Amino acid sequence: MVRRTSPVHVFILSDFPGFVKYHIEHYSSTQKNISLNKYTPNPCDGMKRLLPLIMILMAAPAANAGGLVHKMSSSVQLTVDAARTTATRLGSQYSVSGSNVNTTDGSTAGTVSAGTITSGIMSPGTIAATQKTAGEAFSFSSSYLQGDAVPTSAPSVGAVGNFGSVTSYAAGSAGDLAGTVSTGGALTITAGGAGSTAVGQFVSEITVID
Repeated sequence: MVRRTSPVHVFILSDFPGFVKYHIEHYSSTQKNISLNKYTPNPCDGMKRLLPLIMILMAAPAANAGGLVHKMSSSVQLTVDAARTTATRLGSQYSVSGSNVNTTDGSTAGTVSAGTITSGIMSPGTIAATQKTAGEAFSFSSSYLQGDAVPTSAPSVGAVGNFGSVTSYAAGSAGDLAGTVSTGGALTITAGGAGSTAVGQFVSEITVID
């Protein structure tokens, strides 16, 4: 007597996308042959499972429309000024004006000398003025302010350039300068000495979600 059995196909498939899937086919009690075939999942399977989640995330902003976001922050800033000096180079200034006069630079009549500039310092030329018409009113004036020479090299650290405008500031003093922020957001600041600054700030921000 011969017993014959029909082949049985047994499938073992993973439910999670991206995992390797195997299926066992052609198994019989007589031959007992088992073949394992690797099955590569279709990428669309994973997308089908993720589609409902994507739709939920896209609907989240609409569900929050009209909501409010309230932010509160407290901060304290303490500053003590450092010693410093500012120096500003002054340029040369020269002006001349007059009426009913004749001018000369010493060699040519009717001219005004432009002068010369050396190392940033102007040296005005000679200007002589004479009354143009005797017996009539006339005026003549000139002014000159010598500027600072242009430095030939940068000053060393801590040095101050020899300029016409120099301002120095002493260093500040912390003194009793202090500031705190409590766990509840309350601010406390204490004034310090000269040249110190204490700033306490509380910010309340309300945002309406579109």
